[in-house]
Amino acid sequence: MDILDTFAYDQRERRNTSCLLFISLSPFFLAIAAYFYLWLPDSSPSILAAALKASPVISLALLVLSYKGGRSLFGVAGGLLLSAGGDWCLIWPELFIHGMASFAMSHLLYSLTFLSSRYSTTSTSSYLVTFFYLLLWLLGVGMYAFLYPFLQKMPDAAVLTPGVGVYVALLVTMASLAIRTRRPLIILGSLIFMASDLTLSLRTFKVVEHLEHGRHVVMVTYYLAQLLIAVGDIKTTEDGDEFAKFKKT
Repeated sequence: MDILDTFAYDQRERRNTSCLLFISLSPFFLAIAAYFYLWLPDSSPSILAAALKASPVISLALLVLSYKGGRSLFGVAGGLLLSAGGDWCLIWPELFIHGMASFAMSHLLYSLTFLSSRYSTTSTSSYLVTFFYLLLWLLGVGMYAFLYPFLQKMPDAAVLTPGVGVYVALLVTMASLAIRTRRPLIILGSLIFMASDLTLSLRTFKVVEHLEHGRHVVMVTYYLAQLLIAVGDIKTTEDGDEFAKFKKT
């Protein structure tokens, strides 16, 4: 088999793999459809509402597990499951801090994953990358400084104020390490996650009294971010397998 035949074969394999992955995402899309179709109000927290909200992310976690096995519980799959736990908690306002802690642990797992050898195949010594690091941290610090006076007005400000600070630091760390991977899906997913959390904070901490379609924006961007991170992680595994095959040939 010559080089052109090998290239054509690899292209067919990639298309087949992409089609299979898209089909495997069917439970995720069905779960999202159910969530938005029923659209249970925030004012009526229930186990059903929590299950509907968490089910799309749980389906992504199971998908990553099916591709990568149990070790991914300490990586992206584990982060997705922790995110689902956060989704569950945030249904009840009194569990907000628990939900935030669950998401913080999720970002920690994502960060550790992005530091792993699978994501370290390219050099990161670039002025542009450093610039984006600084930009993200300036954005994170600015976001926290902007939210600070509103956090001080919350009933549980003594816990919430430092807690949000730690959460923002972990979120920005995750996004910074995503840029380090130079994987487009991972980078885009992390940035959209930041946008989703910023929108959520405007609603939760009463920065904006009435943000029209705010909940829609939060949930659409949140699910999109998790989808991109999950698929990006799966694609990274596939790319690694392709690279291994190339080295053998």
